[in-house]
Amino acid sequence: MSLVMLLFRGYPVQGVSQIRSADVLKMSYPGYPPSGGYPPQAGGYPPQVGGYSPQAGGYPPQAGGYPPQAAGYPPQPGAYPPQAGGYPPQAGGYPPQAGGYPTQAGGYPPQAGGYPPQQAGGYPSIPPAQGGWGGAPVGGMPGGGMPQGYPGGPAPCPPQGYPGGPAPGQQPMPGYPGGAPAPNPSMPGYGGGAPATPHSPAINRGYRGAIKDHPGADPLRDVEVLRKAMKGFGTDESAIIELLGSRTSKQRVPMVAAYKTTYGKDLFHDLKSELTGSFEKLAIAMLQTPAKFDASELKEAISGAGTDEACLIEILSSRSNAEIREINQIYKHEYGKTLEDSISNDTSGHFRRLLVSLCQGNRDEREQVDINMAKQDAQKLYAAGENKVGTDESQFNAILCARSKPHLRAVFHEYQQMCGRDIVKSICREMSGDVEDGMVAVVKCIRNTPEYFAERLHKAMAGAGTKDRTLIRVMVTRSEVDMLDIRQVYQQTYGKSLYTAISGDTSGDYKKMLLKLCGGSD
Repeated sequence: MSLVMLLFRGYPVQGVSQIRSADVLKMSYPGYPPSGGYPPQAGGYPPQVGGYSPQAGGYPPQAGGYPPQAAGYPPQPGAYPPQAGGYPPQAGGYPPQAGGYPTQAGGYPPQAGGYPPQQAGGYPSIPPAQGGWGGAPVGGMPGGGMPQGYPGGPAPCPPQGYPGGPAPGQQPMPGYPGGAPAPNPSMPGYGGGAPATPHSPAINRGYRGAIKDHPGADPLRDVEVLRKAMKGFGTDESAIIELLGSRTSKQRVPMVAAYKTTYGKDLFHDLKSELTGSFEKLAIAMLQTPAKFDASELKEAISGAGTDEACLIEILSSRSNAEIREINQIYKHEYGKTLEDSISNDTSGHFRRLLVSLCQGNRDEREQVDINMAKQDAQKLYAAGENKVGTDESQFNAILCARSKPHLRAVFHEYQQMCGRDIVKSICREMSGDVEDGMVAVVKCIRNTPEYFAERLHKAMAGAGTKDRTLIRVMVTRSEVDMLDIRQVYQQTYGKSLYTAISGDTSGDYKKMLLKLCGGSD
């Protein structure tokens, strides 16, 4: 540490150290300071009371070094005021100083409870709120926007695509369902036309499947249970039902490879030799991957006795783009030709075009909805059907197969508001045959998927006989997707629980396994 620094800090420097420091100063500035100390200079700093008094000969040695001097730095206009004892450590941080940086009410001293209130002219305080900014509840901001905490600033822009009403103090946008926050008037370049406003999408309420992962499931141990159930005389169907009915698809599918690894036999072959009828088909369906099962169902719908158009529409209109693309790959691998070729060879006309469009797996999957575009599409559908001599099926095909599902829900709503008729009724008035059934099924599936599948299940069990293929397919494919919602809609629509309906229409081990997939009674 240099001698100058030691002197500045007030450390006691004795003996030779002091002499050398004085010599250093004299050598650095020859002829300075003059005798009598530092004289006052015009335009410089005037002599200060309590400052460094002139001392003959510069800095003479002082006993005990350079002790702290009372009053330290003298008061100067606008500078740091005198502080008793120089610069010793002071408890509590920097004390208030006259003329320097005064402590302002509401400034930044550490205070319990967060940022204190501040005076006008500074940054306004934003008190911490329960669950996030502006008192929004934990987990989101339903029904509101950002907090109105910045006076004089612009109103906050609402998050695009977020459902809910206006924040407190905002007026609903005319014509917007539920009332949306008005566009920000102070944002330059924001409003070259109406902004994209959301039509409330379906609320994600978490997992809605009836079957959940079984904790600690191990395919190697599970196949031992299966082998024991099928080995020897007779079959323990109850053990098979209990095992398969308590595992999710991702826990069941590995059993196929584990069975062959452990016993050198094919699990599907052994099940087919031990089980019969619809129970056998249900067990086989539960051990396939979802995409492979869908591909086999599409193959059966196309090449079976007659074409099952409803099955084709059900699968292609309810699966995501990624799922449809995986189905296409498996179909080509398993059956040696593309799904599109199979559809084209087995169907015709506008119904074929509808199916070909759906099997591309190229639907828009954005969640945001532009209400203006939804109104335009509703007008196009009206112009292509009700407001036209004849029907332009191509326009229906283009909109129903390419637009996102949240957008189409908004289109159906706008269509109802515009012409006073439900889109399904308009399709039934304008079309006929397979294309009518196909278009109606697409609309129903997109508008309310659980309601669509509840209707499919009801028709499968209604009347003489049971459509077991449809019943098996819907129960297997929806058991881990939205079975709880389907059960709820079924109860509300048909006056009895799905559990009761299955119990009354099926029997034996087949019924027991279906009830496992159902998950319980409502």
